Amino acid sequence: MAQVPQRFFDALAVRTWCGLSLAALGRAREEIDAINVYPVADGDTGTNLYLTVESAVAAVEAVFAAHEVDEAPRDGSEAPRDGAGGPSLADAVGAMAHGALIGARGNSGTILAQLLRGMAQVLAARSDNDHTAGHGLQRALRHAAASARQAVAHPVEGTVLTVASAAAEAAEGAGGDCAEVARAAYEGARAALAATPGQLAALERAGVVDAGGHGLVTVLAALVETFTGRAPGPVAASHARVERAVEGRCAAEEGDENGPAFEVIYLLEAEDAAVARLRQRLDALGDSLVVVGGDGLWNVHVHVDDAGAAVEAGVEAGRPYRIRITHFGHGDAHTTKAERPPRERAQRAVVAVVPGEGLAALYTEAGATILLARPGEPPASGELVQAVRRAHAREVVLLPNDAELRHTAAAAAEQARTEGIRVALIPTRSAVQGIAALAVHESERRFDEDVVAMTSAAGATRHAEVTVAERQSWTTAGICQAGDVLGLIDGDVAVIGADVSQVAATVLDRMLSAGGELVTLVLGDEAPESVADHLEARVREAYLAVDTVVYRGGRQGALLLVGVE
Repeated sequence: MAQVPQRFFDALAVRTWCGLSLAALGRAREEIDAINVYPVADGDTGTNLYLTVESAVAAVEAVFAAHEVDEAPRDGSEAPRDGAGGPSLADAVGAMAHGALIGARGNSGTILAQLLRGMAQVLAARSDNDHTAGHGLQRALRHAAASARQAVAHPVEGTVLTVASAAAEAAEGAGGDCAEVARAAYEGARAALAATPGQLAALERAGVVDAGGHGLVTVLAALVETFTGRAPGPVAASHARVERAVEGRCAAEEGDENGPAFEVIYLLEAEDAAVARLRQRLDALGDSLVVVGGDGLWNVHVHVDDAGAAVEAGVEAGRPYRIRITHFGHGDAHTTKAERPPRERAQRAVVAVVPGEGLAALYTEAGATILLARPGEPPASGELVQAVRRAHAREVVLLPNDAELRHTAAAAAEQARTEGIRVALIPTRSAVQGIAALAVHESERRFDEDVVAMTSAAGATRHAEVTVAERQSWTTAGICQAGDVLGLIDGDVAVIGADVSQVAATVLDRMLSAGGELVTLVLGDEAPESVADHLEARVREAYLAVDTVVYRGGRQGALLLVGVE
């Protein structure tokens, strides 16, 4: 059935395009998954693109629901114009871009989110004479292609980036309305997609076109249908071709044993300068690095061997959340098949550094081997090695629970590895992150899967502490005096005050302002007894959907440790 064409690139056109794109990707998803051989032959590009657009659709629909738009104009009459009762074009494209950004999955989904964001930036600022002429769409496609390339650390030709550039170039040569521009962009993208096997060896070996590029052509076909009422012919692969693609993907998987072990994706709240440093650090850690977004919110995607280090880099840059870590399943990039541990269940242990007797008991009850850190006396590397040996396990998960212990723990882990112990270091920066990691630990799982789950849980937990200043000093919150109560969030002083309960409440409010489901409070021996009751009551009254759990930490140095998951 033919779609009623949209006459203008307004909010309703955005809604229509998103809906048609989702439907088209739903039909093409399995085929796109089947031909996915680059950059990793994991067979999920079609699914990732679908989930990315699904998030964009949900955001656009939410904007329309908020404006209570009547969907009656489906008979060819003029669609609601900006300011005529429905959302504006800026509202709609902004929602589309934001929804795609927060829901982006995988390498191709993250790039598609940046393409949509690039288009939104131009369309939201378009002048009235761009409404029907298509000039705004031309500029939007050009800006989208350029911004997507900038988001990828090392652009490669023969990928979705090539297809996006070809679409923009073809659109530049078109005149007239949005329908003509969209049709030209689609034809240019389709031609570029057909040429991708000649540009990328992995595609040529498998006999397929680029999967991400195929997805973009599908989205552009939906754009043509939005403005013409008819979808172009599908970019279909024959059954034989898909079968060859699956064979090629399997071959690629077998040949990809030395690729990075994990895909790490997270949303990140951070400033531009911090993100620039993050790009450099992640680029040194792995490959397939894509960082998209702006205005304080980013989506980070990278393939690495050390998932914990990738998450820690995000913590240092800002506030990472919605952390997703996927194991590619081809083993450790630094071991050969012959060196990998046997698949049967191995004895495993968790070794944790804990700051107080109360937490030591908690960790021990959970089955961890603990090393008690005395206030002001961090353990040495040799002590950590002894704790790993004491665990008597072939596989050890090491939780340092202190940002200052990262290098010490890394040295201990390396020493233990030379003794034949398989050690995974999760860069927990606080004991509350260690609690979150330990809560999801399951020794019955494969080692890599257990490490992934624990790393994700730790990375999704913000940490804070309330302590007393020992001397006058400059801090990120101003000058503090000896005896002042300090509230540190994620390692930085955020609050200076005189009352423990007030400082703790302010810290907790700031942490929960960004959302949360569970608050963990660990009280030190010197904390007032009323602090826990005060904070629990505050959470109950102001944050109805948030649970609170309280532990007694003993002599732990800080008056209070706080975790928000």
